[in-house]
Amino acid sequence: MHKIAIFVAPIAAAAVISGGGQPVAAAPLKAGTDSVSLNSPVTVTVDAAANRHPISPLIYGANFSGPEHAAMNSTINRIGGNNESRYNWKQNAKNVDQDWFFESVPTGDATPGKYVDDLIEGSKKIGALPMVTIPTIGWVAKLGPNREKLSSFSVAKYGPQKSTDTQWFPDGGNGIKPDGTKITGNDPNEANVPADSAFMQEWVRHLVSKWGTADKGGVRYYIMDNEPNLWQDTHRDVHPDGPTMEEVRDKIFDYAARVKAADPSALIVAPEAWDWNGSRWSGADIQHGSKTGDWDQAHMPDRTAHGGADFLPWMLDQFRDYEKKNGKRLVDVCSFHYYPQEGNDDDVSEKTMLMRNRSTRSLWDKNYKAESWVNDYIYILPHVKGWVHDHYPGLKIAFTEYNWGADNSISGATAQADVLGIIGREGGIDIATRFSAPKPGCPVFNAFRMYRNYDGKQSTFGDTSVQASVPQPDDLAAFAAVRTSDNKLTVIVVNKVLKGSTPINLKLDHAVTAGDAQVWQLTPANVIERRPDIHVSGGAVAAVVPAQSISLFVLPLKAQ
Repeated sequence: MHKIAIFVAPIAAAAVISGGGQPVAAAPLKAGTDSVSLNSPVTVTVDAAANRHPISPLIYGANFSGPEHAAMNSTINRIGGNNESRYNWKQNAKNVDQDWFFESVPTGDATPGKYVDDLIEGSKKIGALPMVTIPTIGWVAKLGPNREKLSSFSVAKYGPQKSTDTQWFPDGGNGIKPDGTKITGNDPNEANVPADSAFMQEWVRHLVSKWGTADKGGVRYYIMDNEPNLWQDTHRDVHPDGPTMEEVRDKIFDYAARVKAADPSALIVAPEAWDWNGSRWSGADIQHGSKTGDWDQAHMPDRTAHGGADFLPWMLDQFRDYEKKNGKRLVDVCSFHYYPQEGNDDDVSEKTMLMRNRSTRSLWDKNYKAESWVNDYIYILPHVKGWVHDHYPGLKIAFTEYNWGADNSISGATAQADVLGIIGREGGIDIATRFSAPKPGCPVFNAFRMYRNYDGKQSTFGDTSVQASVPQPDDLAAFAAVRTSDNKLTVIVVNKVLKGSTPINLKLDHAVTAGDAQVWQLTPANVIERRPDIHVSGGAVAAVVPAQSISLFVLPLKAQ
């Protein structure tokens, strides 16, 4: 970008919202002392009459939010992930699978169900709807006589292993021999016990007795396990063989029916497909590719056995056929996960930050090819919406895991703001929950607050999306919506460039304002600051947005 140098004129002191949501003082800029490099101007065009559609309030969710996340004003809280696949509600224990040495560990005291009950209570305290995972894998964790940890790959029994939990539980191994080969043929009963759908139905009855039915304020969403496409890796101690499409379908039908029998008003969320490849291939096929190195879709045995069908569309067909055959819907929400494989870690090198800026295109852009080992045109949101439209029209959609990394960097914050804006703009997504909830006060936490609680008073981004156009979204993205509760137009501008401020001309079409624009801003300083109001002149707003920043413009509209 072409750059020039300017001197910033003095402005009045602005209000700043701290990490705890309270205003603190901000010092004014000094005239003639701050030299700022300016990028080329960008026009942001907002058309309040174009592409109007509702934004579901449930897209602003996260996994494992607690009371400390109240300032995020999150709407839905998913209790899900690898570690929930073997929660034993009777012993109040879980197995932490491949994530941590396949150990079965207590999750508090021996009170049945207390771990999840506490998470549900915490969700309700912050006004978020809880989503509870129902294990369908067929096994749950087992503890020792005094609630001791147990390991699926005991060093004492299976010998030396490449890595062990030396600090906390030295007998817990990672199930890989020193030569790099995996231990096979272990006994699952050593750290786990079988658990069928009746066991889980009893748990749902417990949840209903404690919290009420879904239609009376109890748990509304029950998730059918987590990423079955990866069980052969994440849970190979109890499920070493990759599950076929039929196995996953049959488990969903079995366990979902038990949940509905215990609470007919509950909603079932499935199949929790793992990432882009997991939306296309079953665990059996992923295991085949991993073993043979042959990832040609034409050679996938399970896919071939199903006429070349992709995993997620085939599942949708099965869910739809169940309703046709039985006269009632069993699965209510189609769920999927997606993580960009380029830069979803804590790397904040210039190369990775620029790639992170571009990689949000994989959510929507059919012309963007993933710059990672995936090396494919993903556009995951249109893909999933298209599959639902073609295979089970009318089904709700949940994007229950995603993460763009760099929580403690403004690079992660701008990516998170971009993702939330894209999900709302694209429409058709009913639920979205980031994995996991960001640490309170970090930049990504504050990116959520720019949409959900920018002023510390739980004021939010609008609920009706309208069109916002920019010339180059890899550098500067914009999202707009009307907040129908008070008839205000809200515009989020995400300036992704790494250096230099960018002048913007916010051009308004089909929107007649009734006053000045409020301006709220998150910068690398990691405070949400209220900047001086800006006058709207000739249907436009002129402003300068800093590098790596998130700016929110709140404009009152005249009544129509």
